[in-house]
Parts: sequence; C-alpha cells; structure tokens
Amino acid sequence: MLVQITDWRNYYHDGEKFLRTATAGQSRRPEIFTPDILYNVIAMAIEKFIMGFLMYNGDLADNHTMADMIHSMERHLQLPPALARDLLHLDSFQEICEIDTYNCKTPSRSQIDEMLATARETRKFIACRIGL
Repeated sequence: MLVQITDWRNYYHDGEKFLRTATAGQSRRPEIFTPDILYNVIAMAIEKFIMGFLMYNGDLADNHTMADMIHSMERHLQLPPALARDLLHLDSFQEICEIDTYNCKTPSRSQIDEMLATARETRKFIACRIGL
C-alpha cells in the first residue's frame, strides 16, 4: 500500500521556486547569477521535483546525485531515455561525493540554457504523474 510522505507538495513547490529563481537570474542578473551559481540552483530545483515525486510515492532517494535520484525514480516508472541522459549529464559538472575524485567544472551559458530546459522537462514529466 502506498503511503505518501507528508510535505511532498512543499518539495515540489520549492522546486518551482528554485526554477523561477534560476530562470530570472539567467536573464536579468547574469553578473550575480554566474554559471556556477545557476548550476547549483538548477540542480536544487531538479532535486526538489524528484524528491516531491518520490515522497508522493512513499519513497526517498538512495543518495542525491542525479544518477542515484534517477535510480530511485525508476523503482516507480521508466524515465524517457533523453531525460535520463540529460539528468545524468548534470553529474558531470560536480563529482563531490568522493574525496579522491573531487571534480567541479563551470558550465557555459549555453549549457545553463540546456540545464534550464532539463529542469523544465523534469517538472513537466513529474507534474502529470503526481496530479499537478
């Protein structure tokens, strides 16, 4: 029996706020919202959308890398291959879980545009599966 974890809606709506912040920052305040900052805000938006979905389904992510969140989501449904690929690509900019393989790369502005598109696609994909 499915037991939703309370506050799942708050996570999803927080994702919307992070996405709005990143979108506005990219277009209106590029001197403050650097690609590094935008990457992290976009990643938080996506993480919140995914956590909302998982909590809706009574589940939590194993960890919070994109690969782990995809794996957790796939316990409930199959992601479109293009979306999974785009989400996994985000992990290539920050690999900070292992001290031996610590890696951070700054995305370009065009890569930020692609990440924003991935965040929007993630929101759309999840929204119709949780009734929003």
